[in-house]
Amino acid sequence: MNGLLRKLGIRLPIIQAPMAGISTPAMAAAVSNAGGLGSIGVGAVSSEVARRMIGAVRAMSEHPFNVNVFCHLPAVADRDVEAAWVARLAPEFARYGATPPAALREIYTTFAEDDATLAMLVAERPKVVSFHFGLPPRERIAALRDSGIVLLATATNLDEARAAAAAGVDGVVAQGFEAGGHRGVFDPEAIDDRLGTFALTRLLVRELDLPVIAAGGIMDGEGIAACLLLGASAAQLGTAFVACPESDADAGYRARLFSEAARHTVMTRVISGRPARGLPNRFTDLGAGSAQVPSYPIAYDAGKALHAAAKARGEHGFGAQWAGQGAPLARELPAARLVAELATEMDLALARVAAHLPG
Repeated sequence: MNGLLRKLGIRLPIIQAPMAGISTPAMAAAVSNAGGLGSIGVGAVSSEVARRMIGAVRAMSEHPFNVNVFCHLPAVADRDVEAAWVARLAPEFARYGATPPAALREIYTTFAEDDATLAMLVAERPKVVSFHFGLPPRERIAALRDSGIVLLATATNLDEARAAAAAGVDGVVAQGFEAGGHRGVFDPEAIDDRLGTFALTRLLVRELDLPVIAAGGIMDGEGIAACLLLGASAAQLGTAFVACPESDADAGYRARLFSEAARHTVMTRVISGRPARGLPNRFTDLGAGSAQVPSYPIAYDAGKALHAAAKARGEHGFGAQWAGQGAPLARELPAARLVAELATEMDLALARVAAHLPG
């Protein structure tokens, strides 16, 4: 068992990604009970809902789990851009007998400014808290550390990883460009080097004196083994868990995951306002056209409203159907069984490598 696993209090180097809106307390508990690290994403809910989610995991598991928060910069409102975007989507709303929002709003608060969620986490003291989209202010990190919480942070390049290390986190999630869901870039307007999982993992392992968790495109035990051989202390998988019965993915999302669309994932801003990889669908095909997409998460206000209107008429193609480039390898298994399968595959892969080593 490596140092990171001991610090996290888990047996297997398998972390279920904290997919906000898709991962559930039942999924997190099942993964943790199976020896991995289950996760819940609370970046898009209130502190009270997050507290209830933590309580729900604890009711089903006595093992450690991860609570993920969003640390994006506050949204920059631009009423002209937002009005143009609503006008761009208006024909789609009309197609499903709905009216677009009169005005868009920032639908949730960044953890960097969310005092209620910070106080809740300090009081509840989950074993692990992880940061996505950046880092919160140092005093918030200190408050969590002083509560005995293990801290992880997503990085998509070496500069972000070094910033996370300097801030005092316990491990860095190396999110490759293959990963499904939102890119964890600190600044979505900066140039993205689009480093793949293997290149980024190896770079961070060599350059940081900190455990690295590989993430992006990993769907089976062979992929986990490959990451461990690159020096990662664990692997984080998200898309692999979307089809589990414990997932909150709806029927349309699940069907799309097991369709030809899984072979052609796309990176898009149009759904939420931030780059995110998902299955191509009606929304991603729509594209931004000539209209500028509003700031994240203001754009999500329109996206969620359009999805709700279309889904009410039986059309699932406007959902945030996030998936990584490994999507064609998805399996429909209960979360605990999937973890067991991943562990077996990983052990067999590592044994095959060992058998070919000299001596």
